Amino acid sequence: MGTDGIFIGMDSGTQGTKALALCGRTGRVLAEAYAGHDLIEGDGGRKEQDPAWWIVACTQVLGEVCAELGADKAKVRGIGVSGQQHGFVPLDAEGQVIRPAKLWCDTETAKQCEVITERAGGPDNVVSLIGNTVAAGFTASKILWLKDNEPANFDRLALALLPHDYINYWLTGEAKAECGDASGTAYFDVANRKWSKELVQAVDPSGKLWDCLPPLIESHEAVGVIRPELAEEFGLPKDLLVSSGGGDNMMAAIGTGNVSPGVVTASLGTSGTIYANAAQPVIDPQGELAAFCSSDGAWLPLVCTMNVTVATELAKDLFSFSTQELNDAAGRSGLGAGGVTLLPYFNGERTPALPQATATLHGLTTTNYTPDNLCRAAMEGATLGLKYGLDVMARLGVSASEIRLVGGGAKSPLWRSLVADIFNCPVVRPGQAEAGALGGALQAMWCVLSQQGGDVALKELTDQYVSLDPKGGAEPDSNNASQYAGIYESYLALDQALRSVNQ
Repeated sequence: MGTDGIFIGMDSGTQGTKALALCGRTGRVLAEAYAGHDLIEGDGGRKEQDPAWWIVACTQVLGEVCAELGADKAKVRGIGVSGQQHGFVPLDAEGQVIRPAKLWCDTETAKQCEVITERAGGPDNVVSLIGNTVAAGFTASKILWLKDNEPANFDRLALALLPHDYINYWLTGEAKAECGDASGTAYFDVANRKWSKELVQAVDPSGKLWDCLPPLIESHEAVGVIRPELAEEFGLPKDLLVSSGGGDNMMAAIGTGNVSPGVVTASLGTSGTIYANAAQPVIDPQGELAAFCSSDGAWLPLVCTMNVTVATELAKDLFSFSTQELNDAAGRSGLGAGGVTLLPYFNGERTPALPQATATLHGLTTTNYTPDNLCRAAMEGATLGLKYGLDVMARLGVSASEIRLVGGGAKSPLWRSLVADIFNCPVVRPGQAEAGALGGALQAMWCVLSQQGGDVALKELTDQYVSLDPKGGAEPDSNNASQYAGIYESYLALDQALRSVNQ
């Protein structure tokens, strides 16, 4: 079913913001734009960004897309925002940002995770209350960190938002949250789709935090309409709707057609994620799988690793390689990287839960210590880490017959083949590489149709607008898959042997 109008999706990630404009009638992407972000890093695992940088980037990409649309920008009917999950944006009573946002990859708050978990009755009780653990990187520990380390700033706190909520706030002036992104805070009850009073109390026993949480809306609902001054600045309609939006994984699920059980998406981005769609919550008693809600009204069981293209980008920087030179080097090395294994815990690790871990190169000799092998080990190590995540999902009954691969790493034919062999599963690549931005545009379309009273299922839209790249697939090679099975067992043994020093 086609629909008149144009729909814009914006995806604000760690490295930058992307935007695209989707034609509702033809399904064509009419315009695209990108703007990069800086990063604040510090000792102890600090990873932060100034939310003002996101707004500068959003302004740039929205302006470029509208300029490319020309007069057709008057036909834009909705905007949907995808944002990096878990970040904490603290606002004061005037709606001003108090300090830089601590990001998903910030592990400086590991101590606060332990405090919150203890206050909430221990790990098992936390899982029973919210369906998740209080993982390093989730939002809850960032708020307690602010209270512990910057009490004056905590006293100013009036509104606690996630990154995509903050961009919606800039677009509309309305502060609201939706269940998908909210479920990554560690103070949200995923089974009952509401804020958890018990976990909010564990973060802040004073009760102040509860009053700082935005109201929740459903995934098909609008946050509001675009602010008049922004409509005028970009030449957009004044009644333009901004949909609920969601976390980057939730929106990429929509953008890859992962809105019904049976589809599994894997992302080779800065971090690595594997997720599926489920009609009911999938809760892991061991706490390794994130029992998230989706941004389509269902649930999104997900496993996240902290280091994927982190590993390959560091290898590129080390040898001053381009992306093509990295791929060429990894290809020359061959399967197994000459015996070199990388545990890629550069940013600590979420799955397995090792927030203080560091990366390890193992198996080096005088003959295999080469740029080619180190590049291949970076690519293999990141993928073996994701394989661990796939095994966690399988343990909970979520199986994959096909992997839809997205993220920067998915652009590499070598990496796609490597994923197929290590996972021993066929790989396909969606036709639109910017899955988060496409998901935002499709959710915006769903929101507009829903507000008009149409009883349209999101799957109807993804079936129509999400395509697969016929040249972007990879089938597992049985011989390679067998060899990688042995390498994976060695990888797990190495990880286990180092647990005593990586805790």
